[in-house]
Amino acid sequence: MGPDMAQDMAQHTPQHGARHPARHGARHTTGHGAEDLPLHGIHVPLVTPFTPTGDVAARALEALAHEVLDAGATGIVALGTTAEAAALDEAERDLVTGVCAGVCRERGALLTVGAGASGTRAAEASLARLARWPQARAALVTVPAFVRPSAPGVLAHFARLSEVSPVPLIVYHIPYRTGQPLEAAALRALGALPGVAGMKYAGGGIDQDAVALLGDLPAGFEVLAGDDAYLSPLLALGAAGGILASAHLATERFVELAQAWRSGDVARARPLGHALARMSAAAFAEPNPAVVKGVLHAQGRIPSPGVRLPLLPASEAAVAATLERLGELPAGPPQQAADAGKSP
Repeated sequence: MGPDMAQDMAQHTPQHGARHPARHGARHTTGHGAEDLPLHGIHVPLVTPFTPTGDVAARALEALAHEVLDAGATGIVALGTTAEAAALDEAERDLVTGVCAGVCRERGALLTVGAGASGTRAAEASLARLARWPQARAALVTVPAFVRPSAPGVLAHFARLSEVSPVPLIVYHIPYRTGQPLEAAALRALGALPGVAGMKYAGGGIDQDAVALLGDLPAGFEVLAGDDAYLSPLLALGAAGGILASAHLATERFVELAQAWRSGDVARARPLGHALARMSAAAFAEPNPAVVKGVLHAQGRIPSPGVRLPLLPASEAAVAATLERLGELPAGPPQQAADAGKSP
């Protein structure tokens, strides 16, 4: 651990205290009482910026968190896939969580933290650690990967986790990473668990299960889009919002899209949704989060485009293509366009 990282850890040690007052959203009961989570809108799963020497750039992470919240994001996610959580050691994961917790404490924003494991006992231990950060109000927990349990096994896994978790769960359904496809009935059963508040749905497209799930949601359960390019159609079908890596790059436009569908402004939502989908496709042309980090570095928002092995940095062509797509986004509403033209 470098001296800069040690200093940052001291500055961002978890602080215990009262949670922010609950806001309207998905409501579920855990062993720790009722939680009203604002799961609507856009949640940004933050990258973990690195310094040119490879340490966690905590100050850049803090600045990113403030930037996306300033742009209208409902909340941030720490230690998601986009954060390269698997490539961080325990001290670095604690540093990232502490930084994000500090920002959310200051801003009153929803903090979701990635947790869990393929084994249920290991997942329980991962969730138990979240009690160190009272600002963490939800846990993003992936369907068990690689072991490929049966659908009843997945349900039993989350039933157990919901009993012991200090915070409500957001199930992360991403079958192209976990190897575990689940039908709408199984997803609905997960949503009916008392400790499950929502689901990040990343099915790789819009299929019959997505339509069936969104057409008959359990009470108090929300679906968040997890595939960036499919945000607009999922919002049209009834998703509450999204957890989206590419929302680092045009946060206010993703927020605008979610609000447009929520208000029924189809004329505004449809072209903006298509343009954002094209930009997201460019951002995912190479393994996430390499291109997002490359663009953030090109914009001067993080000190390095570096990722950790086994990922490789994004190609110049992929970064340039994403920047080009960003430039092609349609103009925002008059006030938004005026604000964008102001000098910092």
